[in-house]
Amino acid sequence: MAGEQKAKAKMEQAKGKAKEAVGRAADDEGLAAEGRTKKSKGDLRQAKEKAKDAFRR
Repeated sequence: MAGEQKAKAKMEQAKGKAKEAVGRAADDEGLAAEGRTKKSKGDLRQAKEKAKDAFRR
Protein backbone atom coordinates (compact mmCIF):
# COMPACT_ATOMS: atom_id res chain seq x y z
CA MET A 1 0.00 0.00 0.00
CA ALA A 2 2.77 2.43 0.87
CA GLY A 3 4.46 1.80 -2.47
CA GLU A 4 1.22 2.57 -4.25
CA GLN A 5 0.90 5.89 -2.42
CA LYS A 6 4.50 6.79 -3.22
CA ALA A 7 3.84 6.06 -6.89
CA LYS A 8 0.74 8.28 -6.79
CA ALA A 9 2.84 11.07 -5.30
CA LYS A 10 5.46 10.77 -8.04
CA MET A 11 2.77 10.74 -10.75
CA GLU A 12 1.06 13.78 -9.26
CA GLN A 13 4.37 15.63 -9.15
CA ALA A 14 5.16 14.72 -12.76
CA LYS A 15 1.71 15.73 -14.01
CA GLY A 16 1.94 19.02 -12.16
CA LYS A 17 5.37 19.76 -13.54
CA ALA A 18 4.20 19.02 -17.09
CA LYS A 19 1.06 21.10 -16.70
CA GLU A 20 3.09 24.00 -15.34
CA ALA A 21 5.49 23.79 -18.29
CA VAL A 22 2.65 23.73 -20.81
CA GLY A 23 1.02 26.68 -19.08
CA ARG A 24 4.22 28.68 -19.25
CA ALA A 25 4.82 27.77 -22.89
CA ALA A 26 1.25 28.75 -23.81
CA ASP A 27 1.51 31.90 -21.70
CA ASP A 28 -1.48 30.69 -19.67
CA GLU A 29 -0.88 31.69 -16.05
CA GLY A 30 -4.00 29.85 -14.87
CA LEU A 31 -2.77 26.55 -16.27
CA ALA A 32 0.71 27.14 -14.86
CA ALA A 33 -0.81 27.83 -11.44
CA GLU A 34 -2.84 24.60 -11.63
CA GLY A 35 0.37 22.75 -12.39
CA ARG A 36 2.18 24.29 -9.43
CA THR A 37 -0.75 23.34 -7.19
CA LYS A 38 -0.79 19.75 -8.41
CA LYS A 39 2.99 19.48 -7.98
CA SER A 40 2.69 20.83 -4.43
CA LYS A 41 0.02 18.24 -3.63
CA GLY A 42 2.40 15.55 -4.84
CA ASP A 43 5.18 16.99 -2.69
CA LEU A 44 2.93 16.91 0.37
CA ARG A 45 1.80 13.36 -0.33
CA GLN A 46 5.41 12.27 -0.67
CA ALA A 47 6.38 13.99 2.59
CA LYS A 48 3.49 12.25 4.35
CA GLU A 49 4.65 8.86 3.09
CA LYS A 50 8.23 9.54 4.18
CA ALA A 51 7.00 10.48 7.64
CA LYS A 52 4.94 7.29 7.85
CA ASP A 53 7.99 5.27 6.87
CA ALA A 54 10.07 6.94 9.56
CA PHE A 55 7.53 6.02 12.25
CA ARG A 56 7.29 2.42 11.06
CA ARG A 57 10.96 1.82 11.84
